[in-house]
Amino acid sequence: MITDLRIGPDGVARCGWVGDDAEYRRYHDEEWGRPLHGDRALFEKLSLEGFQAGLSWITILRKRPRFREVFAGFEPAAVAEFGAADVERLVADAGIIRNRAKIEATIGNARLVEAMAPGELDALMWSFAPSDPRPRPRVFADVAAVTPASEAMSKALRKRGFRFVGPTTMYALMQSAGMVDDHLAGCHLAV
Repeated sequence: MITDLRIGPDGVARCGWVGDDAEYRRYHDEEWGRPLHGDRALFEKLSLEGFQAGLSWITILRKRPRFREVFAGFEPAAVAEFGAADVERLVADAGIIRNRAKIEATIGNARLVEAMAPGELDALMWSFAPSDPRPRPRVFADVAAVTPASEAMSKALRKRGFRFVGPTTMYALMQSAGMVDDHLAGCHLAV
């Protein structure tokens, strides 16, 4: 059972979704909710969030090293060059999520990033970060799955041709990339 806050074996209070998993603790403490910038870094986050759709995030975290290996470190220029043989290679790789539509979307999204000016993806995505601080969520029920900002980001990306960028996926990205801070009140990272 997940409680809103959880005290870890180290005595530190964390958001309850972390549970008892060491990788989740590391991710929560070192990555989740910290501002992330750069076209490559945000392309990776966009890609992994797309692969996560319908799955648990811990599944993606555990497979992330292999994803990075087979997707050329998520360098958009390299991924944009992937062709049909690469799609087949990736569909056959048990170390990643072998969903053809998500693989093809990642390659297509890389091509769209490559067509943008340097820094444009970063600027576009961060333009949807809310400028007004909102009340810190106290319980999970206070955390939205979709917001007007994530809906707008999804719409803008879809208009440009990006795929697997629905509003729920984009809100998860906004949380993960620090565009919003959903650390619960009482979490050691809530400031």
